[in-house]
Amino acid sequence: MVWTFPILNLLAGSLMANLPLTSLVTLAEALGYVNMTRGFLDPQINNMDMLHGISFASAGSGYDDLTANLSNAMSLGKQREYLRHYEIQLRQMVGAEKASEVMKNALYILSMGTNDFLQNYFVEVVRSKQYSVEQYQNFLIHSMFTHVKDLIHGVGARRLAVVGVPPLGCEPLIRTIRDDETKCDDDLNKVAFSFNLKLKRELQTLKRLFGIKASFIDIYSIIQEAVQNPHKFGFEETRNGCCGTGTTEYGETCKGLSTCADRTKFVFWDAVHPSEKMHKIMADEALKAINADLLS
Repeated sequence: MVWTFPILNLLAGSLMANLPLTSLVTLAEALGYVNMTRGFLDPQINNMDMLHGISFASAGSGYDDLTANLSNAMSLGKQREYLRHYEIQLRQMVGAEKASEVMKNALYILSMGTNDFLQNYFVEVVRSKQYSVEQYQNFLIHSMFTHVKDLIHGVGARRLAVVGVPPLGCEPLIRTIRDDETKCDDDLNKVAFSFNLKLKRELQTLKRLFGIKASFIDIYSIIQEAVQNPHKFGFEETRNGCCGTGTTEYGETCKGLSTCADRTKFVFWDAVHPSEKMHKIMADEALKAINADLLS
């Protein structure tokens, strides 16, 4: 079935992106779109792309504008600004009435938070001096609420999927830094778990106040389950990534390095990013939640 609304994606990338682009493509395909979901600033974007779904992601961003500044990424506010530019272009393409219908019925995916904690709060000193962990979580939740409210009032958003943060302490890089071969870092995982609970509660508030449909995508549980019970999913390696040593290399630093013989056996591709197979599993879980909460 091809759904009549596009995926309008505000997906701020991260070291371990909450719901990576690979997973978004899988979602798009499952909803009937065979082409890749392109970024709004992609020079190769065409009218068909504009009608089928757009990503406004900026790798390294977050709910906190400081996180985006530290990563030289676009803030969530800037991503929303480009969304408004998209709406203007859409009106020019299909007319004001149809554009309004598209924006109202679109599926908006909001996915960030990992960078706020791992690249900002626990590395830099500014926020950790200003806030306790719980206070910073509340700061991020307030930011999420404000931006979603602006989406609702600004472009008429009615369907929203918010992706939680993963078990931060299970990343190979974190486990290497903590020098623990046997288990994930419990303290970081507790931060992620409690933040996800706050996200879910805030989504309920948004639904009650504005009458929108909202879905929480729980990637924490599925990644944790894969790490704790790898054979259930056909994995064999949960501690290290497939690239290089699998302990510290990620992203660009993997270029030119050797890789594992069978990446399908690894939960992680590099020291921070899940493997393609893990992405697929995450996307399948996201699709279940979206189907149940937003498309029924």
